[in-house]
Amino acid sequence: MLGPRVGAEAKRTARVLAGLATHARPVERTVALRQAAAAAAELVAALSALAPAVAGEGLPAESTSQSFFRVREVELSDQQAALHGVLVVHRGLGDLCEAPLSGADLALEAAGMRQSVLDLTGAAPGADPDSVPPVAVPEPAAGAPLESVWSARWLIGHQVHVLFNVCAAVAVADATHHLRHGDSDAALQRLADATVYVRGFPAAMTHASTVPADYYMAAIRHTMAPPSVDVPLSGRQHRGYKLFRAAMKDLLSVLPDSYEHLAARTPELAEARGALLEADIVDGERHVTLAYSMVHLHRSIAQKPEGPDNAVAELRQMRHRRAAQYASLIRFGDHYIADAVAGLRHS
Repeated sequence: MLGPRVGAEAKRTARVLAGLATHARPVERTVALRQAAAAAAELVAALSALAPAVAGEGLPAESTSQSFFRVREVELSDQQAALHGVLVVHRGLGDLCEAPLSGADLALEAAGMRQSVLDLTGAAPGADPDSVPPVAVPEPAAGAPLESVWSARWLIGHQVHVLFNVCAAVAVADATHHLRHGDSDAALQRLADATVYVRGFPAAMTHASTVPADYYMAAIRHTMAPPSVDVPLSGRQHRGYKLFRAAMKDLLSVLPDSYEHLAARTPELAEARGALLEADIVDGERHVTLAYSMVHLHRSIAQKPEGPDNAVAELRQMRHRRAAQYASLIRFGDHYIADAVAGLRHS
C-alpha cells in the first residue's frame, strides 16, 4: 500500500469501476464513466503528490511500436508504476465517455481497469459500489475535432491493452510461482485476476477500434507502415504481449495435465486454468472478427509480399493453433481443430 490517501482513492476508484456494468442506459453510463474518470483523476493526484510522473517522451523507444503508441519501458518504483498505470486508466475512462463501446465490452474493460488499480496500488477491493463517497465531476470540455478524437482513441485503447498485457503477465507469473511453491489458494486468486485482464484484451482493442473503418483505412493505417515508420507495425513487436505469452508458456509447463486429470485431482484449479485458457482463445477469435470489420480482406501491413494469406486468414490460423494447443486442457476443447492440426503436422 502506498499510504492512506492513495489507498482510500484507489478503493473509491475500484468501487466506481465495479459499478459501471450496472448502468444499462446510455445517459446513466456516461454519467458513471465521468464519475469513474473523476475518481481516477483524484487517484492520480494522490499518487503524484508522492512523486511526479516520469517524462516518458524523454526516454528512448526500444522499437518502432513503442514510439508509435507512446509506450516506454523503464525500471519504476511501486509508486511510479502505480501512477503511470492509473494515468492510462484515467485517459481510457475519459475517452470511454464518448467512445461507442458496447455495454458488454465496457464491463470487461472496466473490470480490467479495476483489477489494475487494485494490483498496482496494493489496495484491498471494496465490496459495495453503491457506498462510493461522492466525487466532484467536472463539466465536459469543449469537443475536439472528431478526427483528432479518433486518432487519439487509437493510441489510448492500445495503451490500455498494453497495461492489461503487462498486468496479466505478472498475474500469470505470480500464479506459476505459487504453484511451484505449493500455495494453491494464492495461485487460484492470481489465475482469476489474470482471467479478468485477458477478458479485457479484446474489449480494449475494440475500444481502440471504435473509429470509422473508412477513417482508419484512410488516415491511420498508412502511418503504421513505411515510409511513415521504419518497419511495419505488428503485434509481434509488443513486448508486453510477448511477456504474457511467455508467462502462459511457463504456466503450462508447471500445469500440463489434461482437464480430466487435473479436475480429478484439483477441480478448482482445473476450472481456473480453463477459464484463463478459454479467455485466451476468445481473444484470438475476436481479433479475427475485429480485423475483418476494420480491413475486410486486405493483407496485413506486416505480411511479406510472397505470403499467401490476408490479415484475417493469418489471424484465424493463430486462433486455430491456440485452440489446438488448449483442446485437452479445457472442458470444452476444440478437438476437431486439434485433430486437423495434428494431421497437418504429420502429413
